[in-house]
Parts: sequence; structure tokens; C-alpha cells
Amino acid sequence: MDKSTPSSTTDTDPAMTPATAPAMTWTERGTSTYRRTSIALFLAGFVTFTLVYDVQPLLPEFATDFQVSAATSSLALSVTTAALAIAILCAGAGSEMFGRRGLMFASMCVASLLNIAQAIVPDWQSLLVIRALEGIVLGGVPAVAMAYLAEEIHPKGLGLTMGLYVGGTAFGGMAGRVLSGIIAEYTSWRWSLGIIGAIDLLMTFAFIVLLPPSRNFERQLKFDAGYHLQAWAGHLKHSGLPYVFMIGGLSMGAFVTVYNYAAFRLVGPPYELNQTQLGAIFAVYLFGIVASSTAGAMVDRVGRGPVLITGLAIMLAGIAATLLHPLFWVITGIALVTIGFFVSHSVASGWVGRMAANTKGHAASLYLLAYYTGSSIAGWVGGWFWAVEGWLAVAAFTGLLIAGALAAGLHLARTHPG
Repeated sequence: MDKSTPSSTTDTDPAMTPATAPAMTWTERGTSTYRRTSIALFLAGFVTFTLVYDVQPLLPEFATDFQVSAATSSLALSVTTAALAIAILCAGAGSEMFGRRGLMFASMCVASLLNIAQAIVPDWQSLLVIRALEGIVLGGVPAVAMAYLAEEIHPKGLGLTMGLYVGGTAFGGMAGRVLSGIIAEYTSWRWSLGIIGAIDLLMTFAFIVLLPPSRNFERQLKFDAGYHLQAWAGHLKHSGLPYVFMIGGLSMGAFVTVYNYAAFRLVGPPYELNQTQLGAIFAVYLFGIVASSTAGAMVDRVGRGPVLITGLAIMLAGIAATLLHPLFWVITGIALVTIGFFVSHSVASGWVGRMAANTKGHAASLYLLAYYTGSSIAGWVGGWFWAVEGWLAVAAFTGLLIAGALAAGLHLARTHPG
């Protein structure tokens, strides 16, 4: 039988007192509801990120088929993440009116259908339009998922379940990249995108069956622009949250840039890998799945600061390793970047929920706005560095991004330990 613990949120909001804090019916670790929630949110992460990243190993194919440059082909991913960044703000606000569970389900359904539609696009412009629409629709998942977990899961179990959600995003990102590359090798990139969309549609229905209804969600009966602006402004004035947002944007920007242009590096000389081989290399995402789950458990034991800094340091080591020419070291470097990124993202995303006692959907949406803005801008700008000086310039650019994230992480570790 599930255990629930009435509790207050006074530990994260000084303005709240035991007399005014609302009682929370938490879902505790070890219960059947906790397990169902964890599996459902793992599926949400999987579906979302297969749909976002299934185009990444196909960027060289797009450059060839549509006769565009490497930087231009990267727009197939960047327009999605840019639209996602903007839509997340609306989704965070919308979920306060319509509810978390239903919004996530609708978003995943429509996005899966749009992915199938990409298989029949007639030209490059049409592909970009659909990719942008897909990003808008998918905005209804990430911020809402983080807010759902922060509202429903007991704080003592939040680190693990947030780690499992991030693990789902890692597995989805890996599956999208690996499957799209392999399917494209034996059919075409069109068949690849269509098949992945169909698989994700089936998983979306499994998600809605598993996810329990919200118990701590308080619905807003009408849209109040002032309420939402005040909520966002309050989080931006927080002493720690802006630094978490900065870490998300810079680390995600570096991560996506590495993956975008590693594809171009590895299909060219001296490696000349085919789509199947390139997709197989993206299986290093498996390390991200393990790392995110492990990071969540470690946060519950030793605190967020040390785990976050370790993750960012691992990313820097990985970028350095990719500068070596043997394929073994290039793959090892990509694996380290993946591990470090998912460790830092797991910690940062969980930290948002802990720092923001109220309007958690708004706080999560600001984090993800920074996260995907970093992805969109850095992923595109990285193409300029690639065109000018190849991988050396890309590595220098991403190294600077991680150095900035590390500086923010060190500040947080000093000012917000725990």
C-alpha cells in the first residue's frame, strides 16, 4: 500500500511558514505509485528525446540531399530546440491551467505524428517548418515533467526519480540517434523518421496508462499574465536559480555542438564511417543512462554541489580526449562528454525543483528555456567554428562553454551547499 507523508515546503522558501505552507500528499520511494511514476516519466523522456535527436546523425545526409552546408543542415536540430525553448515557457504556464498529465500526453501524441509527417516532406524548407512545429508541441513535456515530479515525489526520493527521468531522456537520445542511423543505412532517412515516429506513438499510450493523476497540483482557473510574469520574475531574482539556468544552457550547448559536428568529422577522412557505424558510436549514450541514475542517488547521499562539479569536469576531460586522432580516443572523449553532461543535467534539473518551492512549472520552464536556447545557438554557431578550423576550433569553443558552467557550479557549491 502506498505511503503518503504530509509535509511542508518551508525548507526551500523562507516566506513560507509552518502555519501557511500547504500540506503535501507525497509519493514515497518504494511504493507501487512511485514505481509507476518512475516508469511513465522514463517513457516521457524517451519519447521526447528520440523525436528531438533522431535527425542528428542524419545531418550529413541532409547536407547531401538538400545541397546545404554543415551549419545550415544543423538547423534541422536547432529550429526544433529553439522552438522547444520558447514553447516551454507557454507549456509551463499552460500546465498550471490544464494539468500536467493531460498536457504531456497530448504533446507526445502530436509530436509523434509530426515525426511521421517528416517522411514525406518535398523540400528543405518544409522539413524545417515541421521540425519547428515538433519543437513547439514537445514544449509540453520537459518542464511539465520536472514540475510533476517535484510536486508529487517526496524530497528524499526526488533525486533518484529525477535521475530516472533524465535517464529516459538519455536512452531516448541514444535510441533516436542509433536507430535513425541504422534504419537510414538500409532504407532512407525518410523511412527512418517515419518508423521512429510510429514507435513513439505506441509508447505514448503506455505512458498515459502508467502515470497516476496529480495529487498535489493546484489548478489555476484562468490565464493571468501578471501571475505568470510575477512567477518568472521571482525565480530570476532567486539567489541561486539563475546560476542553475546558466549551467543548463552552457553545458547543453557544448554537448549538442560536440554531437553535431562529430558526425561530420567521423563520416569524413580519415575515419569515413557509414551511417550504421556512426549510429553505433552514439550508443555511448548508454553511459549517460547509467550516469544520470547514479548521479541522482549520489545527490541524495553527498549533496548536489560536488556531484555537479564532477560532471562538468568529466565533460572537459572528454572534450580534451576528442582532440586525439585515434578513433578509440575520439569515441572515449564522446563517451566522457556524455557521462559528464547527464550527471550535471540530472543534478541541475533536480536542483531547480528543490530551490523553487512555489510555481515549480515556471522555474522548470526557465531552466529549460536556458537549456534549449544554449542548444540552439551553440549548435548552430559551432558550424562556423567547424567551417573555419575544423574540430580544433569546435573543441576550443565547447571547452569555453563548459568552463563558464564550471564557474557557475563552483559559485553554487559555495552559496547553496546541500
